[in-house]
Amino acid sequence: MTRTTSRKLTRAKTFPVLVRRMGLALVAAVVVGLQATSCSFQPFTASPGSPTLPAGPQAQQETRFKACPQFFAQGIAPAVPAAPKQRDLCYEAFAILHSGETRTPVFVAQRLNRQSILDADEKRTDRFFADARLPTAERAELADYKGSNYTKGHMAPAGDMPTPAAMAQSFSLANMVPQVGKHNSGAWAKIEKDTRLYALRAKGDVFVITGPVFGASSGTIGANHVRVPSHLFKLVYDAQTGRAWAHWQANADSTKAGPPISYRELAQRTGVEYLPVMPRDD
Repeated sequence: MTRTTSRKLTRAKTFPVLVRRMGLALVAAVVVGLQATSCSFQPFTASPGSPTLPAGPQAQQETRFKACPQFFAQGIAPAVPAAPKQRDLCYEAFAILHSGETRTPVFVAQRLNRQSILDADEKRTDRFFADARLPTAERAELADYKGSNYTKGHMAPAGDMPTPAAMAQSFSLANMVPQVGKHNSGAWAKIEKDTRLYALRAKGDVFVITGPVFGASSGTIGANHVRVPSHLFKLVYDAQTGRAWAHWQANADSTKAGPPISYRELAQRTGVEYLPVMPRDD
């Protein structure tokens, strides 16, 4: 056999191997490309209890509460800066951004309208529970409130709940803050009732965001050090009219249900933009 013939035979034998290797490489490249495309365009889905990972307010707005955007105006959550131990929780009738540092909500979001209020005639259960979706080290327990001289103050009110399941979920301690009893049953209860009456008359959806505000001297209760807010706020935004207002209340026995403040005043006091659009304050 000549040397030329030998080289031809060698190339003939190795050619299929090269083809197979190239084919495998091509397939691998396609798979990697598809994975990269999927990572680039597949939206982040915030499952209940999942930690929040984005590095800033804009990233947070784009990724939080993907499982329940219906509770936010235009489907966009408030621009609260990301912090350790923040977790977004979706329920049937409300959504919570929970803080494992304070063991309370950062805020609770709801969407109310005439039909939801008409449906809100469920029997109050009063069965409070520690939410198992939160790590033990990040949640309040029933024992924290026992003997504390504070009530378990709903942020999403039980009176707003349109179904038995929603009513039961509203008693999660993730939806509670330590609240002075007289304030809870007095001025704050009136604000909750007035908000329902407004939603009943409204021509469309009314978005409500409620939450605690902590002062430098805010104390804690219980073995888990659940923080006691100095103030509570409730923001009401009528998506049909574009109007918004906020109730700002000291967490104290003497607090009365006074006139609301403007959205801009709330944003200045808390340093948070709660809405994706600038509402009318008139």
